[in-house]
Amino acid sequence: MNQVKSPAKPAEPYYKHHIFFCLNERKAGEESCSAHGAQAGFDHCKMRIKAEGLTGQGMVRVNKAGCLDRCAGGPVAVVYPEGVWYSFIDNQDIDEIIDSHLKNGQIVERLVLPDAVGR
Repeated sequence: MNQVKSPAKPAEPYYKHHIFFCLNERKAGEESCSAHGAQAGFDHCKMRIKAEGLTGQGMVRVNKAGCLDRCAGGPVAVVYPEGVWYSFIDNQDIDEIIDSHLKNGQIVERLVLPDAVGR
């Protein structure tokens, strides 16, 4: 019987940081991140990361996500591997997340979403 070997775990993750933006849209007037500028935040982040040459292996990946179930704090984004949740208002907030957290590893405390904020 042949045994299937698991591939060796890489020493470093493929991406240093992964940022997910909730772009969910709810119907019937329910609160959702898309109603609060989430797409614009995602677009701005993607553009900045690309313009600064921070894309690709060992760097930053910017992704869309469906509902992240933290609607009351929307719009929201989450950065992994740290699992830091952010709420943002405008492009200046996104710039601060990029410059402080994604580039320099410093959490932007003023934008951190409190643990108690859910749907």
